[in-house]
Amino acid sequence: MKLTSYGAAGEVTGSCHLLEVGSKRILLDCGLIQGRSKDELRNHEPFPFDASSLDAVVLSHAHIDHSGRLPILIKQGYTGPIHTHLASADLCKVLLKDSASLNDRDVKMRNKRRARRGKPLLEPLYSKDDVEQTLARFRGYEYGQQTQIADGVTIKLHDAGHILGSAIVELTLKEGDQQRVVVFSGDLGHRGAPILHDFTHLEHADLVLMESTYGNRLHRDWSETFDEVSEIADAVKRSNGNILIPAFSVGRSQMILYMFARYFEQWGLGRWQIFLDSPMAIEASEIYLRHTQLYDENAAAFYNEHGPLLDMPNLHFTKSAEESMAVNKIKSGAIIIAGSGMCTGGRIRHHLKHNVWRPECHVIIAGYQSPGSTGRKLVEGKPFIKLWGERIKVAAQVHTVGGLSAHADQQGMMDWYASFKNRPPVLLVHGEKKAQQVLADRITQELGGRAAAAKKGKTTDLLALEKF
Repeated sequence: MKLTSYGAAGEVTGSCHLLEVGSKRILLDCGLIQGRSKDELRNHEPFPFDASSLDAVVLSHAHIDHSGRLPILIKQGYTGPIHTHLASADLCKVLLKDSASLNDRDVKMRNKRRARRGKPLLEPLYSKDDVEQTLARFRGYEYGQQTQIADGVTIKLHDAGHILGSAIVELTLKEGDQQRVVVFSGDLGHRGAPILHDFTHLEHADLVLMESTYGNRLHRDWSETFDEVSEIADAVKRSNGNILIPAFSVGRSQMILYMFARYFEQWGLGRWQIFLDSPMAIEASEIYLRHTQLYDENAAAFYNEHGPLLDMPNLHFTKSAEESMAVNKIKSGAIIIAGSGMCTGGRIRHHLKHNVWRPECHVIIAGYQSPGSTGRKLVEGKPFIKLWGERIKVAAQVHTVGGLSAHADQQGMMDWYASFKNRPPVLLVHGEKKAQQVLADRITQELGGRAAAAKKGKTTDLLALEKF
């Protein structure tokens, strides 16, 4: 039995981990590498394993940094099923199609530059037809449902509380008379976050593969976060500009809209026109509105009393490019929620071009920003950002609300690991090296566990974990 990490090892994106149990090969996640241009070019490189040799794929959740290379896997010969939660399968219908469109446009732009420089042209990672073939391989399950996906390999999904359908994957592996339990956290959610239940605690594993995005950070308490957003709302009441909120289309956008609906009167949102300017976020919102059985108690009570979670009289869904361009003409009184969440693409870049140089405008950063991304530059207070080759001054007020993260913070991850009574060894993935080191030290010193950052391509022998 072996586990090898080929993605999200020493970095946040590109989740991809290979399990070998006897003759069976199981892939956990197959996500896109995101961030700087040179990093994203790695998506065009072949997999370091034979896709046709895989027996099953298990997807923890729908976010593109976990699911976005699945169509490439199909193109390279994988013919088996993709196991995931039912809601994740629904969301992937939206996310993967959008990813194909974005990649096609991105490759066309890159190829213009590459042609001028005499470099070989790139092929799109995949097409919408490739996505359709991928979606046909999805097999959806509820939380708590135990399923054998290959000889000697059984999975059970538990609620991770990150986005709709996000799962902690519990794998029971059998090889001869040996048995091991591997728990893959996927992305753990921020406890107390609106809409979804908190992550599930498990008590036993032989090895834990755990995310570490915020391994060196603590989020504000939710009450403090709501107060912080309320203070921003009070501050911008006197503003004559617009408010831009770069937001991931799945999870963050719906959470923000639900918060707006709950605090509509308190935050004085009636004076604004609110735009969800993302076709993908709009489709994802419709999926969120369908899976009411996954709501936590507060969201369920709100739904029973008020109806759909996101309803507001001044909320506009702008699907078409023409509608989006019309929003760009608004000089004041607009709250614009648009992707991408790291400002690396999507309609938010157009809104930044029209607003970020205006001191009366505001930008609210509501999630993790990868190194090199435009969003990270805004968080770091850079005086200029570059959009389509144009250097644009940052004069808008930038507010970073870390408490809105959909990821567990350091203490959340510590508490989740502490629920394992046998203190299994931990491989940290999906995090930057500094965050991983801080979290590993706390796990070792305070909880008596053994923790180390996964290294790309390094194999862990599951039958020799005493040497971990």
